[in-house]
Amino acid sequence: FAEFGGYFQSTTFEDEVRAAASQGKTVTFYDSNSGKPLFVAPIGRSVDEFIDESKYHGWPSFRDQEVVWDNVRVLKSSGETVSVDGTHLGHNLPSKDRRNRYCINLVSVAGNPV
Repeated sequence: FAEFGGYFQSTTFEDEVRAAASQGKTVTFYDSNSGKPLFVAPIGRSVDEFIDESKYHGWPSFRDQEVVWDNVRVLKSSGETVSVDGTHLGHNLPSKDRRNRYCINLVSVAGNPV
């Protein structure tokens, strides 16, 4: 079950990401069940690009370089994106240029580190 598109905009998501970026830092997003790191953003793009893409698609949207691959898997049959511990995270919805884009439910990556 996916959270409603745009839900993350009613949270402190943007403020927290922008605050970190203003200090030259990235934000790590943790599995809400296991506490393992899943995504680190923004990497390879500006904070504005990360926020704008997330708003456009309705969910926090990560690119390949922002995925912690030791802890994330994408099911080939459906594009469903899950943690190695089984948490449903969202889906890979490639962009028009065929680059992977992982639209992720904020509630699934709102955990605290282990």
